[in-house]
Amino acid sequence: MERGKVLDDSLFSQSLGEDVPFFVYLPPNYSTLYKYNVAIASDGKDYIQLGRVPRILDEFAEKEDWDEWIFVGIPYANVKERRARYHPDGEQMNAYLRFLAHELVPYLDREYPTLHMGNSRALLGDSLAGTISLTAALTYPNTFGRVMMHSPFVNDRVLEKVQQTQDLSSLTLFHAIGKEETKVRMTNGETWDFLTTNRELNKHLTPTVGDYVYRELDGDHTWKTWQPNLRHALSYTLYGTELE
Repeated sequence: MERGKVLDDSLFSQSLGEDVPFFVYLPPNYSTLYKYNVAIASDGKDYIQLGRVPRILDEFAEKEDWDEWIFVGIPYANVKERRARYHPDGEQMNAYLRFLAHELVPYLDREYPTLHMGNSRALLGDSLAGTISLTAALTYPNTFGRVMMHSPFVNDRVLEKVQQTQDLSSLTLFHAIGKEETKVRMTNGETWDFLTTNRELNKHLTPTVGDYVYRELDGDHTWKTWQPNLRHALSYTLYGTELE
């Protein structure tokens, strides 16, 4: 099987006031003569090292009639920065959202041969990275049309955001949570019931999202639970097909 390439790239963000590094996966048959869909992951280094997303996308690239995707992974510098940018109450959350929609997307559209449609852009994330991915799609529905989230952190602010978003009919969303995620210790030392809050989120999303799959997985709040599901989750999020 042919392999794609993972490159280092970066962009100075006016919103965040600093240079933001990221990884760019280009598919095996990448050519500037073609236009590509783009998947953007917060927690991006984890998606490459733990999720092994490039290998999965290499496999998908061999399937007939399956469009190839460019994958962009945005790493976080440390736990404090991650919480500030991804958490619903984080002091840099709004700045990070502006970076995604108003800086990163235009940069990718300039530097790479991308399709300039919301449905051709996906956001991926686990835990708080899943929360910020959903929030970005709700905030900028014309920019981001697909979301894959595993075990997002959900509080009242997230639920209010969903309720305030009137039309989610064009959104494609894959949502998974582990059945053992009832007492998850977070980075601030608090314990949170992810399973119950994700079930509540599911109730709000089910009647409003146009293309929505919700799955409860065997496992806890770790990549040991999420990684085996990634191939299935990505195939649905990117292609609308649930693999066995």
